[in-house]
Amino acid sequence: MYFLVYCAMRVMGKREIGKLSMFDLVVSIMLAEMAAFVIEDIDKPLSYGIAPMLTLIIVQIGMAFIGLKSRRLRLIIDGKPTVLISKGVLHRDEMRKQRYNLDDLLQQLREQNVDSIGEVDFAILETTGKLTVFPKDENTSNDSNSSGSDSEDSSSSKSKTGKNQIDGFPNIKYEGLPLPLIMDGKVQDQNLEIIQKTRFWLKNQIQHNGILDFKDVFICSIDHNGKIYVSPKDDKK
Repeated sequence: MYFLVYCAMRVMGKREIGKLSMFDLVVSIMLAEMAAFVIEDIDKPLSYGIAPMLTLIIVQIGMAFIGLKSRRLRLIIDGKPTVLISKGVLHRDEMRKQRYNLDDLLQQLREQNVDSIGEVDFAILETTGKLTVFPKDENTSNDSNSSGSDSEDSSSSKSKTGKNQIDGFPNIKYEGLPLPLIMDGKVQDQNLEIIQKTRFWLKNQIQHNGILDFKDVFICSIDHNGKIYVSPKDDKK
């Protein structure tokens, strides 16, 4: 049974275990259950396990072969990738459909060495559950920063950097990973204490982004460079 299961996994393909499609994962679980069914009861002949395992392998190979010819079938079996962030905008409806929460998103961004959602141009959730991240073009951001530094007036330079620059941030002594200040409409007071700011200050920041109340914010985070990222709950905003 060991060699049969091993050969079955080899026949199914050479994709990494973490990159198996949902169909491949179901087949793998069923193969393991069928093997255990025979091993647990030595009175049952091996054919009771081998016959259904071979049938399942044939079905899997047949579906994979048909999938090579038909993209529609591949989408039905494996699903299709989901765009969670496009042009720096979070798509909350898509996250809800995939039951994908903010903690999952932030964790996978950190795994890709991305500090802040504001640094992401596109983020795509693949059918395997892996998050593919396309960061924003650094040349574009550098050009915008250099154009803003041409002005000698500090107040005018703040206005040129756009709505993501935090007023008075140089006075905040904070270094480290970006801190979420609002998640799902709830203020993270402990993180406000770290940067020594109040809810009144936070409300002013989100109002600069056209949001009136905390409950209307999906996520608001601050990074060590003095920039704030705000995404409303309504994707249309």
